[in-house]
Amino acid sequence: MSFGTSEYRTRIQKTKERMASEGIEVLLITDPANMNYLSGYDGWSFYVHQMLVIIIDEDQPIWIGRGQDANGAKVTTWLYHENIIPYPDDYVQSDTKHPMDFVADILKQIGQDKRSIGVEMENYYFTAKCYEHLKKGLPNAKLKDATLLVNWVRVIKSDEEIEYMKRAARIAEKAMETGIKSIEAGVRECDVAAKIFYTQVSGTEKFGGDYPAIVPLLPSGEKTSTPHLTWTDERYKAGDTVILELAGCYKRYHSPLARTVNIGTPTDKVKALSDVVIEGLNACLDAVKPGVLCEEIEEVWRKTIEKSGIIKDSRLGYSMGLNYPPDWGEHTASIRKGDKTILEPNMTFHLIPGIWLDDYGFEASESFRVTENGCEVFAKFPRQLFIKDGLLTN
Repeated sequence: MSFGTSEYRTRIQKTKERMASEGIEVLLITDPANMNYLSGYDGWSFYVHQMLVIIIDEDQPIWIGRGQDANGAKVTTWLYHENIIPYPDDYVQSDTKHPMDFVADILKQIGQDKRSIGVEMENYYFTAKCYEHLKKGLPNAKLKDATLLVNWVRVIKSDEEIEYMKRAARIAEKAMETGIKSIEAGVRECDVAAKIFYTQVSGTEKFGGDYPAIVPLLPSGEKTSTPHLTWTDERYKAGDTVILELAGCYKRYHSPLARTVNIGTPTDKVKALSDVVIEGLNACLDAVKPGVLCEEIEEVWRKTIEKSGIIKDSRLGYSMGLNYPPDWGEHTASIRKGDKTILEPNMTFHLIPGIWLDDYGFEASESFRVTENGCEVFAKFPRQLFIKDGLLTN
């Protein structure tokens, strides 16, 4: 397990307090990050249906998943083995059976089918068919939307979680250095991605890395006008601008980092955009401290860059940490206008004030934690536009 049993019990208790406040007696968790957070379960099994059941008056959760993954639950969780319940393989991707039928039957058998049951409705891993089968199988239950209930418990990190994110930052530094060094005119994009992946997984001499929830994002040239492109087998050209957004990951905890490289002398417009973004990023970091609202950080950004005439419509950042594909964000607090979340110590964010215009863009980002009197940036990496010579490599 990544943490001691006492930490998992504390997380369970905080989750039950939120359940009680929302009138939920049974909580069905399908988000693998939330399953990991409360039980320690860690496996690439989220492509089939699986679940952690929190019962408000029971000491331990119940894990329900595919039979061949049950031993994985025994290896990675703090749960008693009798609380690990596998379903047969004929429930997997079947036209006649559904895993939620099995879940409903288990809840009936243990007398939980007439209670108020929370489900994570807005979730990559909980489908419309899941909901329909639960409704049919639990006609006497009151199903309630429990989206983000556990995510909000996760938003303030323990000291051990912070340490894991600091280790992830060391990996992110190495991966970013590898990426920047590898980008040259004539080099294939896919070869740069491969070197980044190797560094992310191999980690440091003291600790290895994990697979990040998002692959390296590497748009180049005109593709820097949009953030979420990966790589091709095309070769970089002299004059290309290249954005690198990646993360280090340690025990499923992330530390994202973004930087931008230019192969050869950047255009005046790219240089000017980099100056705007970096100035705004620095101002936002200086404004972070406990008691400040998320929207107040965004206001600092707007006032800092307003002289440039640039307007950023998308959010500036978001709470992040523990996660699985396809996202390292926690889906809770966002640094944007209208978000009145109050910053507290050991909240962690990815601040990414990227700008993507019609045919070019620029990114520089930092992951940080809120401290008692400000913020601590996780990665120690120069905050600038990196300029490489534009000569072809041999």
